[in-house]
Amino acid sequence: MTAAAAVISNELPTLQKLRQAVESALEGKHDAVELALVALLARGHLLIEDVPGVGKTTLARALARAVGGELRRVQFTSDLLPSDVLGVSVYDQRSGEFVLRQGPVFANVLLADEINRASPRTQSALLEAMNEGQVSLDGQTMPLPDPFFVIATQNPQDFAGTFPLPESQLDRFLVRVRIGYPPPQVEMRLLLDGNTDTAKDVSVVLDPSRLVALQREVHRVTFDHALGSYLQALIQATRSAPTLSLGASPRGAIALANAARARALLRGRNYCIADDVHDLAVPVLAHRIRLSTHAEGFMPTRDEAENALREIIGRVPVPL
Repeated sequence: MTAAAAVISNELPTLQKLRQAVESALEGKHDAVELALVALLARGHLLIEDVPGVGKTTLARALARAVGGELRRVQFTSDLLPSDVLGVSVYDQRSGEFVLRQGPVFANVLLADEINRASPRTQSALLEAMNEGQVSLDGQTMPLPDPFFVIATQNPQDFAGTFPLPESQLDRFLVRVRIGYPPPQVEMRLLLDGNTDTAKDVSVVLDPSRLVALQREVHRVTFDHALGSYLQALIQATRSAPTLSLGASPRGAIALANAARARALLRGRNYCIADDVHDLAVPVLAHRIRLSTHAEGFMPTRDEAENALREIIGRVPVPL
């Protein structure tokens, strides 16, 4: 057994406890929890597109609690300003100087609720934070806490008063997921139990420094040449498909490779397999493409984009 394999094998019990802790707050949503953990381990960000009341905030709180991090929530509205997210300098009469009051972005986990209700100006305030882990205010560049993880939500049904996220903003999210309604037996248990705040009971499994160490282990997962060729073939197929006017970007290709490594680590492997790439292609790439038949300025619906992408993926041979 190699050194990397030994380390990952030793970390598997911790990763399993992490998954179990989050799933205890969001029962019956194994796939959604796994995708959220993949985004977290790969140092990416998570976009949840779903109707209200299915557990988006619960997932964010459960993740933050399980990794021992600080969670801050911002309700995005049309009148929200960039300073409401990043922070603002205020005059301190006692010292006679301007003092920076840090905004909610200075946290380990930022829940950007209904992000598409904010103006493009406010949406763009998150670009530097999400891409570089820092913010620029009043001529100063300040690092954000490490780890830093954004969970953004948006309602796919209610478009009144919203500002669709542009491609540059969508490209910053590693994966897009849908939680969906709970299984009937889980919903019945919630009705009978009456405890809707399941996130507060989540066990603390890690601390932020331990999470950072696990995130570093992701880059030690082997991603061989054959898988690289398969991934590149998928990306090229999105760029040449007549059904798409915008294919996946190089950032999308790198994101898919990192997500595959994180999934392998989460499942206790120090190497990626074709299924890691194939299974993650839709949640990683579907929000980064545009359909040829779609009008300029409008993004395809989730189902349209995912169906088109599945058809393209299905035509690319999977390596044995």
